[in-house]
Formats: sequence, structure tokens, C-alpha cells
Amino acid sequence: QVQLVESGGGLVQAGGSLRLSCAASGRTFSRSGMGWFRQAPGKEREFVAAISWNGASYYADSMKGRFTISRDNAKNTVGLQMNSLKPEDTALYYCAAGNYNEYAYPPLVDDYRGQGTQVTVSS
Repeated sequence: QVQLVESGGGLVQAGGSLRLSCAASGRTFSRSGMGWFRQAPGKEREFVAAISWNGASYYADSMKGRFTISRDNAKNTVGLQMNSLKPEDTALYYCAAGNYNEYAYPPLVDDYRGQGTQVTVSS
């Protein structure tokens, strides 16, 4: 059974930082894209960032310069370092894995996704 399990969410003040982690099990994603989406209450799912199997990264415009995605293929994990957080970043963040296409938007298809970790940014 494939599982993606996120960790690292929490409550932080505006301007602060959080690091999210996602551990995959049940299959290896070393040749797949991995990334993050988020969804705030009453809003549609929003693409955050994705990384290809060989490390090419792509960010949504509002995350560029603030968020950094990384992965460790040996450990089957993906991380998201979030800096300069804003109240509008408050959402449920979930990890995803699947096909990566740099010419599409979003570039990652979430064939697999985790349950999510809550990030709350207070003003």
C-alpha cells in the first residue's frame, strides 16, 4: 500500500518559517515527480511547488523566493522549507507524487497524495 505521510505543520507568526517533510512508502518515487499542494477552507486546491526526479524545481509565483523544495531519492522523501510566511499561506498542505511535466501547469499530477498537514500563520 502506497502512503505519503506529511509532518512539520503548525502555528507560526507572520514572517516566520516552517519546514514540511513527507515520507513515502509502499513504492519508490525516485523516477517520479514529487511536490506539494495546499487547500484553504472554502478555496480550491492550489499548486505550491514540485520537483522532478532529477531535481528540477518549479514554484507557483506567490511562493517563489520564499519556499524551497527538496528531495532525497534514497530516503523517498520530499521537503518544503517555507520562509517569510504570510497569513494567506494558511492552509492544509499535502504531499503529492506522480507524473512530472515541466511544460504543463501544474507540472505535477498528484497520482498519489497524503492526508495533509495544517499550516496556520497568524498576523
